[in-house]
Amino acid sequence: MPENEEADNARRRTIETTVLVVLASAFVVVSLLVQEPWSVGWDKLPAVVGVIIGAGLTLIMYSFLYRDNPLFKIAENLYVGVALGYGMIIVWRQSLRIEVYDPLLRPPTSGAFTEALLHRTVPIVLGLLLLTRLSKKRGWLSRYSYGPLVGWGAGVGIVVQTHTNILKQLGAAIRPLQGPAASPDGAWAWMGAVLLPILGSLLLLVGTIAVLFYFFFSIKHKRVGGAVSKVGILFLMVSFGASFGYTVMGRLSLLIGRARFLLFEWLKLPS
Repeated sequence: MPENEEADNARRRTIETTVLVVLASAFVVVSLLVQEPWSVGWDKLPAVVGVIIGAGLTLIMYSFLYRDNPLFKIAENLYVGVALGYGMIIVWRQSLRIEVYDPLLRPPTSGAFTEALLHRTVPIVLGLLLLTRLSKKRGWLSRYSYGPLVGWGAGVGIVVQTHTNILKQLGAAIRPLQGPAASPDGAWAWMGAVLLPILGSLLLLVGTIAVLFYFFFSIKHKRVGGAVSKVGILFLMVSFGASFGYTVMGRLSLLIGRARFLLFEWLKLPS
């Protein structure tokens, strides 16, 4: 049995390798026939090569829908490497060069150098201490950097989260249940301007109270409390469903964008 399994695995790998080679060859042929890189000038050649590479990486990424394969691993590692390289360039251009290199190594005056050295010595030392995390013996020194970093982050995060997720929600939950001062003419206009905002405020108030009561465990959820907690569960499920649907819509938009790229930019089909 083990010999048969090894033979089957070897046969399957051979078939998959052959299929990958055939598909790669077909992709190259189609790209050359459709894009015709030899017919464009040198100024447009980088754009054509970029379209071909982008289409190839897109198809390789979607090959994971079948199973993991060597081409997907190559594209995955390439994506991670390019992302890290791009991130390092952004950090250098927007942070290190502006805050460290230019003020300390290319100061316009001696006074500017003294001021930069005075204001940047402590942050630079704390940043270098973070690198001691790579050492087993000196890794404890990074705690002097992580302490202020975590403390500052927690302090700022608490203020932002409190204002966004608590105070804003409370403000929306305690809005007065009243319509505009002037009543609009017409039943449909009155429903849209007066009735629907009031019903929306009531719904938000009931949902907030029900969800908060669902997480209140000092009282057993029986009878009236059980009904209120079930209403809270219903609001939670609607919220989770809406969040999941929003995520799916975002992923579908990415899929549609890649499909349009393959159809109209790579294959040059008429739109």
